[in-house]
Amino acid sequence: MNDLNALELLLFYALPRRDTNELAHHLLRRFGSLDGVFSASKEDLCEVDGIGEYAAALLLLVPEIVKKSRISKAGNIRQIRSSNDAGNYLLPYFMNERDEVIYLLCLDNKRAVISCTEVGRGVVNAVDANVRRIVEKAIKVKAVTVILAHNHPDGIALPSREDDVFTRTVHNALETVGIRLEDHIIVADEDYISVADTGLMGLYRY
Repeated sequence: MNDLNALELLLFYALPRRDTNELAHHLLRRFGSLDGVFSASKEDLCEVDGIGEYAAALLLLVPEIVKKSRISKAGNIRQIRSSNDAGNYLLPYFMNERDEVIYLLCLDNKRAVISCTEVGRGVVNAVDANVRRIVEKAIKVKAVTVILAHNHPDGIALPSREDDVFTRTVHNALETVGIRLEDHIIVADEDYISVADTGLMGLYRY
């Protein structure tokens, strides 16, 4: 089954009494690829003649189900023993995100995952509100160690100056309540980088 066939079949379930072949062709031409179709916004999809709210909702649902499946699979990683473990665990949380989002991964004293929670959205370096939320969450779940993660939706997975300032501020705030910030994972598309692996985390402790 090629991309056109897959999209045509999917559209049939939303539009059962229509010939969906031409509509599938139109969508692939408009958005460039199957991934482009699934990455489009509801507004952009509904601009295509023949795509109503139900068809757009179905197309938007597919990548969200894939995301949930990948998050569920990542949940098989019970303990975070390395930056690779952290990156592989966290990467699915950023699928399909167009905004900057911050997640907080909380670990117990055996490095088992307690929780992974969204703690900020929109402007990652809105420092005061985000840091307060991070500290409150870490204390609430009795975390011993935490790992930050956020994404660069339109960039590359390299820490910026703002990321450095934010990481240092979170590290210092958590240190005052006896919780260790171990790493900050920065994600871009399917790539990520560990701030700890760059050596920067060690500088925050002096």
